[in-house]
Amino acid sequence: MKDRTIRVRVAPSPTGDPHVGLAYMTLFNYVLARQSGGKLILRIEDTDQSRAKASSEELIIDSLRWLGLEWDEGPDVGGDFGPYRQSERGDIYRKYANVLIESGAAYRCFCSQQRLAELRAEQRAKGLRMGYDGHCRSMAPGDVAARISSGAMHVIRLATPEAGKTSFSDILRGDLEFDNGQLDDQVLIKSDGLPTYHLANVVDDHLMEITHVIRAEEWISSTPKHVILYEALGWEKPSFIHLPLLRNADRSKISKRKNPISLNFYRKKGILPKAMLNFLGLMGWSYSADQEIFSLDDMLAKFTVKDIHLGGPVFDLQKLLWINQVYIQKMSQEDFVEHLRDEVFSPRYLARVYPLLRERIESFEQFVSKADFFFCDPKPPVLEKVCPKTKSQDEMTAVLAALLEELDDLYIWEMVHLQEIIDTSRKKADWKPREYLPMLRLIVTGRLDSPPLSKTMEVIGREMVRSRIRNWLRENS
Repeated sequence: MKDRTIRVRVAPSPTGDPHVGLAYMTLFNYVLARQSGGKLILRIEDTDQSRAKASSEELIIDSLRWLGLEWDEGPDVGGDFGPYRQSERGDIYRKYANVLIESGAAYRCFCSQQRLAELRAEQRAKGLRMGYDGHCRSMAPGDVAARISSGAMHVIRLATPEAGKTSFSDILRGDLEFDNGQLDDQVLIKSDGLPTYHLANVVDDHLMEITHVIRAEEWISSTPKHVILYEALGWEKPSFIHLPLLRNADRSKISKRKNPISLNFYRKKGILPKAMLNFLGLMGWSYSADQEIFSLDDMLAKFTVKDIHLGGPVFDLQKLLWINQVYIQKMSQEDFVEHLRDEVFSPRYLARVYPLLRERIESFEQFVSKADFFFCDPKPPVLEKVCPKTKSQDEMTAVLAALLEELDDLYIWEMVHLQEIIDTSRKKADWKPREYLPMLRLIVTGRLDSPPLSKTMEVIGREMVRSRIRNWLRENS
């Protein structure tokens, strides 16, 4: 592998907001590729068709481009190793699944969901290790053929070695070893014919000639299954680098319930892309003991993999704001004005605000006071002002939490869909409009005299609306 061009990849799933963790991983992949004259590949892992969304893929591409992290191959730019969406590579995965079955490294499993649920319940009751029990592993070939002929639903599982150990080397962590008896017979192909992450990941990394897999440490426990697949297929393993997870101040894994995790949220809040890259660079690496402000070019000039530190990096919002302030202070007058014009008061955004305010102001002097909630978070209203007199605090927080779950899953952020969710949520809770709508209006805009609520929410945007509701719940629950 020493003489091969370094090829690295980022492989997000288009099932939610572009995560700050994606930017963190992309940054380190980008730096290694650019330093070595190698290639960065963007691969969309969209085999979970029940959750994958084209709009989420668009958000991922847009947010990474906002940061200035460009890739050399991907679904939008093409390349010699495509397609770069896993949903378009089904025949490839099935081909290698059959190779594994023929070699005895995988098998067909016909167990029903009911049997698997009963198995898990029994294992849980007896305190046993959770995992598939190999029930179909030794099924006679004739029985397998008969079931396939009858059209029986089935999955394909990895025949994990029942004894011995599987080991691999991590560039940061050294040699790691796992007892095969603790590994599950992982599903490789689901009953719908689509692959799981494990098979698709290994096949794609091999066929796309990935030399270094740089990903989060949460994938360490899956890596022995991948190593078994590489060995079963007779393929050379890539080098592995598992970066430490981003964490909250309490050392828990960063999550939207404790910190905003959407890259687009930080863009909307006015974080500069250079500041975000600087901050994320500090999450896994240090430029020097006495210098925390550095550019992407600075990082490219000095970065080495061995200097990545493994302590759980804390995603400190105050630190991010401090770094952002430093970058704002370094801006020229021209850049400062241009950023406000392009990102805050852009003609496109003002054109969306215009129809909601044109009949509500008598002079432009009133614009700032009448439109403030379109540009910044309002002061969170106190509980007594928000909670309807007919409802308890617990009832109100439950209703808001249920609404937030619905909004988290809404990607076509338009007035008609927002109005439908609001109406459905209100009716499900059996609240009257005069109880529900003022509460939500106050939390989202800080006032009762704002323009029509669903249209206002559309213009404010997905990230900011959800953040305002989540922040109010955090402070009042």
